[in-house]
Amino acid sequence: MTTDIQIQYDVLSKEGLASHLKLINLRISESKNMYIVHRALVEQLHKKRQGNANCKTRSEVRGGGRKPWKQKGTGRARAGSIRSPLWKGGGVIFGPKTKEYTKKLNKKEKQLAIRNILYNKRKQTIIVNDFYFQSNQPNTKLILKNINELKINQSEKILIILPKKDVNIYLSTRNLKNVELIQANQINLISIIRSKHLVITEKALDIIQKVYNE
Repeated sequence: MTTDIQIQYDVLSKEGLASHLKLINLRISESKNMYIVHRALVEQLHKKRQGNANCKTRSEVRGGGRKPWKQKGTGRARAGSIRSPLWKGGGVIFGPKTKEYTKKLNKKEKQLAIRNILYNKRKQTIIVNDFYFQSNQPNTKLILKNINELKINQSEKILIILPKKDVNIYLSTRNLKNVELIQANQINLISIIRSKHLVITEKALDIIQKVYNE
């Protein structure tokens, strides 16, 4: 079961001062059970797995079609192939094989999980009028100045959500290990969960409500 809730944010100006209020409506789970978030997180983590480990069995190793020696009369143990798992250069018993780890999760379930985690992170969320970047070229110092004005500890993980890709901001934050940049229509659970602070522009918040609140 889901319920509609309304969250009220202070929109901060360039100087880090509250300029006006912003309301966002989210449809979240009624219970506090985070099972749907866990399912969505597992699904995303499984997608990152390659699963391409592959060992050859005795039937896949090249060679070994001829019987090494006759069955009886040699005094040796019986042998049918030089590619037996008991032999050096033979196949592997119960070795890893290529596997597809992808799990199926409905689109509405993913959206519900993202809405739930955004609601839980509401106290660590900062809404800004715009992520001001008054430069025509990458400038990391300017990015750090903007973060300082928002009174955010730079040693903690920060996720900046923008309405669209900005090349200059991307290049300016690329060498900041604690800052991650993402577009509003591409947010994911892993990025949100591992971030201590969420910095979202007002336009990006509108996109989030439109894309993930269906």
